[in-house]
Amino acid sequence: MSYTVRVAQSDISFDCPEGSTILEAAKRGGYELPYSCRTGICGSCKGTVVCGSVETSGATDALSEEERAAGYTLFCRARPTSDVEIGARSISKLDPNAHRIVDARIHKLTRVADDVTLLQLRFPAGTRVRFKAGQYLQVLMPDGSRRSYSMANPPHQSDGAQLHVRHLPGGRFSSYLETSAAAGDKVKLELPFGDFTLRDGDKPLVFVASGTGFAPIKSILEDMFRRGAPTRPITLYWGARRKADLYLLELPQKWAGQYPGFRFIPVLSEEDDGAARTGLVHRAVMQDFPSLAGHDVYACGVPAMISAARSDFTGQCGLPGEAFHCDAFVTEAAQD
Repeated sequence: MSYTVRVAQSDISFDCPEGSTILEAAKRGGYELPYSCRTGICGSCKGTVVCGSVETSGATDALSEEERAAGYTLFCRARPTSDVEIGARSISKLDPNAHRIVDARIHKLTRVADDVTLLQLRFPAGTRVRFKAGQYLQVLMPDGSRRSYSMANPPHQSDGAQLHVRHLPGGRFSSYLETSAAAGDKVKLELPFGDFTLRDGDKPLVFVASGTGFAPIKSILEDMFRRGAPTRPITLYWGARRKADLYLLELPQKWAGQYPGFRFIPVLSEEDDGAARTGLVHRAVMQDFPSLAGHDVYACGVPAMISAARSDFTGQCGLPGEAFHCDAFVTEAAQD
């Protein structure tokens, strides 16, 4: 059995097999809805059910009680139980030439922190993959499972991918990198994915990263800088437990020296080195920006930080919900 999904204020419709999410069905139908984490945390795929019924499963932390009451759902979690009509922030035809499966090879492995490896991958000779700054790829594991990692390189470096991989106890891909990976090894990838990309506008920008959440923000910022000195004020907050965990600290420090409109604020939660701020990274933002009205915020990192930042920025700092853009890094277990 399948249901029909119609998109309000458009002539778009597609079939959704029973048990499939609206997000999955849209992709099979040749359309792309906004999305990022696909686990119900980031809220990028938020939309309304105009008519019809759906059931949801898993985390829906990105929705407030008011939004649920107003008919909002997360299309990555919503499975139709009847024909439905949805209201989407945007929908577009998939570009069949952009989505690729590539047999990449490991070019270089660099341990940049106690628990982070910088992995440089190269695509086959002559292969270039189109992606947007801030998007991610999936590593296709031999057992059929997938692991998602943001691309830290900007789009013009399209002959490969740089990944910032955090080592997790029992993590399949990170354990492979730690124990047996070597230059020349083949890694199968599917890309690109995600909607954590810079929107057009002229509002001041606040970027918030925790841990390896710096990776997609690095891609976005390097893409911006390549286009010329930024005309919008930019503040980057990068949070970690200790200074050693800010594994590319010299890079944002260099940007701050190059671009007058760019500020970098490192934040440490478990160490006071006398130079960085201390405490939770999103709280440092709130101290500096008691009002975020008129700003755009891009946040990437662990789900707890994303949830707290969304709640506090919109609830206490006046940030409009549509001005909060995020990507949540889920654990490997949650990706199975």
